[in-house]
Amino acid sequence: MTDREFDLVLFGATGFVGALTAAYLAGAAPAGARIALAGRSPDKLARVRAELGGVAAEWPLLQADSTDQRSLDDLAARTRVVVSTVGPYLRYGLPLVRACAQAGTHYADLTGEPLFVRDCIDQAQETAVATGARIVNSCGYDSIPSDLSVYQLYRRTVADNTGELTDTTLVAWLKGGMSGGTIDSARAMMEAVAADPGKARVLSHPYSLSPDPALDPEVGRQTDQALQRASAIDGSLDGWVSTFVMAAHNTKIVRRSNGLLGWVYGKNFRYREVMSAGRSRTAPLVAAGMAGGIVAATAAGAVLSRVSAGRRLLDRVLPAPGTGPSEKARRTGWFTMKTFAHTTSGAKYVATFAGTGDPGYQATSVLLGESGLCLAYDALPPQTGILTPAAAMGDALTERLRAAGMTIGVERA
Repeated sequence: MTDREFDLVLFGATGFVGALTAAYLAGAAPAGARIALAGRSPDKLARVRAELGGVAAEWPLLQADSTDQRSLDDLAARTRVVVSTVGPYLRYGLPLVRACAQAGTHYADLTGEPLFVRDCIDQAQETAVATGARIVNSCGYDSIPSDLSVYQLYRRTVADNTGELTDTTLVAWLKGGMSGGTIDSARAMMEAVAADPGKARVLSHPYSLSPDPALDPEVGRQTDQALQRASAIDGSLDGWVSTFVMAAHNTKIVRRSNGLLGWVYGKNFRYREVMSAGRSRTAPLVAAGMAGGIVAATAAGAVLSRVSAGRRLLDRVLPAPGTGPSEKARRTGWFTMKTFAHTTSGAKYVATFAGTGDPGYQATSVLLGESGLCLAYDALPPQTGILTPAAAMGDALTERLRAAGMTIGVERA
């Protein structure tokens, strides 16, 4: 792809996360980087570029639309890497993935939608492998901290010769806001399941994104629901943990990484994610409310999505797409993920992945921006097709994110 016009094109630069990612790239891209901004509206793209200033003032603007396959084919053919923030991906993402797979163009997105990743696998895997494209889903807070934490745990166990990973649990602490785009992605999946109930199995099955179902580990039931004392996970923890809203997606990505890497984490690898509810006297009630609230919200959304009146009600009460946390909320947010792991030899480890800024937006712009730069400029493993961050970029992306100020480390307990 050395003859391509651009190194990286950011598609969706006028959206909420798109503009944040553009700003990050303007400061982080190497000198001479050939970057372009793409979207439906040239006028809006020009405004985003003008606000960026500096080196971005020279970035070309490309008009492309998710509903115009020809424009997406042209975009993919002109660049080495496409970074897309245009969601919900289940509604708008597949035409661009097909274009990149056909053109042999690397691709990264922010999806937290298992149904979309499944569609990518089913409809673009063979083409991407044939053309050498790396199609990398979930390159934001969903699911890079989860995926790279487990990958680095695996790398440490290999270095220490302490056997394969077994019971592994991620505990999340965070401060951040919620955007209309995130909620719209959840709605898109609910509507898809309402239209085709068979899709519900993709959401509920722990190995629904597996590269080879015949090789899936048989480790018993694995659930994304949680409500327990934190000390049951590790003696160093206190308080309570509850269901983590992104566990249902992140755990599938991590298990897919294990499969893509040849089940190197282990055939007895059991993985789950939970969220801290704190350690105050009210923590058990908070944890129960969090767990019950997620179940109730999912059930209510699924019911309302089945009828037009319910969809109109959701339109009125939920944040609109394109909205997000305030600048102050983005600046003061943070996240810490600690992953507690056991191995077949009895060794114990804890991985830490932490960053500043609202995790879903400020920090995600760093995660996605560095993923795009990694795909464009770094020497990577030869594997191609529909990939995960760990399988596509493991060590290279880890080093990039450390250099960008994120904490990523593994200690033996």
